[in-house]
Amino acid sequence: MDFSLPPALTTLLGELDAFIDAEIAPLQEQDDNQRFFDHRREFARTDVEGGGVPRREWEELLAEVRRRADAAGFLRYSLPAELGGRDGSNLDMAVIREHLAHRGLGLHNDLQNEHSVVGNLVFPHLLHLFGTPEQKEELLEPSLRGERGLAFGLTEPDHGSDATWMETTAVRRDGDWVINGGKRWNTGVHSATHDLVFARTSGEPGHARGITAFLVPTDSPGFEVPFFWWTFNMPSDHGEVTLTDVRVPHSAILGAEGEGLAVAQTFLHENRIRQAASGVGAAQYCIDESVAYAKRRVTFGKPLAERQAIQFPLVELATEAELVRTLIRKTAVELDELTARGEPAVSIGHRVSMCNYRGNRLVCEAADRAMQVHGGMGYSRHLPFEHIYRHHRRYRITEGSEEIQMRRVAGALFGYLK
Repeated sequence: MDFSLPPALTTLLGELDAFIDAEIAPLQEQDDNQRFFDHRREFARTDVEGGGVPRREWEELLAEVRRRADAAGFLRYSLPAELGGRDGSNLDMAVIREHLAHRGLGLHNDLQNEHSVVGNLVFPHLLHLFGTPEQKEELLEPSLRGERGLAFGLTEPDHGSDATWMETTAVRRDGDWVINGGKRWNTGVHSATHDLVFARTSGEPGHARGITAFLVPTDSPGFEVPFFWWTFNMPSDHGEVTLTDVRVPHSAILGAEGEGLAVAQTFLHENRIRQAASGVGAAQYCIDESVAYAKRRVTFGKPLAERQAIQFPLVELATEAELVRTLIRKTAVELDELTARGEPAVSIGHRVSMCNYRGNRLVCEAADRAMQVHGGMGYSRHLPFEHIYRHHRRYRITEGSEEIQMRRVAGALFGYLK
């Protein structure tokens, strides 16, 4: 069995590195942009007086990176060719995401808000697949250019993974839909022009059918963002949203009425694999930095690297990274094969869950070990490990908590899933 990467993909990685070195790294060094990545990073990025949301200067810098990446032909890599992309495969995206995360913190790739020179462009994909011609005209290309922004309103104050029990409702009234309810963790809503709000329009609580996705303009009367949740990883773009008699036309529905969860779950497997791959890349960065430091750090007359207390934990992490990396790439290839045959990915959903929960846990363990190996400096904000830990810790909850992922694996293992 050939485990080598396709030559075109390795060539692409080289092109990405050259682009980053020529265009993005110099941008990070100018105008004190390094403040967003050194010990000042959390405060440089966060508008504390403005409620904890990202500072305008930080988001403008990220927008400039995306413009350069788009001009160079990288940003839209995963999109279909008709949208200016390169039809990037799941294997491609897994390898790219790992590669970029392995480079460490930088303007090229900062997963605090899914920023990357190779975009994880979920909303354009959804608009392409489910949008009406009018919705595409209004939102698709403008969202890629940064002229429109979309947030995601699925989770509620009392419902997270149990989304089929959501309490937000939409009812028909005078030809329109009137939405009432509340959403939590609406990522990106601070600058979004639209929120993709999921509401029950029919059916019974606990049933997947009967939930509809609505593209709701954020300036609609009754749409309010009372505050943003301050999290372990700042700044916060996770808004609390209340909807009080918010009225939208029938044309605001994305996809089919009553089939909103199908929209929400369209790129579930792809996102989970990409997230896991990023975790492996960041974990490998922590491992590599720790090994290099242990070789040069001398205590009691000997390098740290000679001590088994330093060696063995890093050996276990390096082994785990190799195992998870192999599983991710194998699963990504199988997902591509299923897609090519037009078959659903449900048959390997448990394997995707394995990748996701192990990848997310691995990077947290690696960052924690890196802090330990580096001692007091590792705990400081002058090294990147605490930032990596704080960022990736959330992914053990989002995209389906690791307990949800493990339940999926158990369902396949014990035959509960049919």
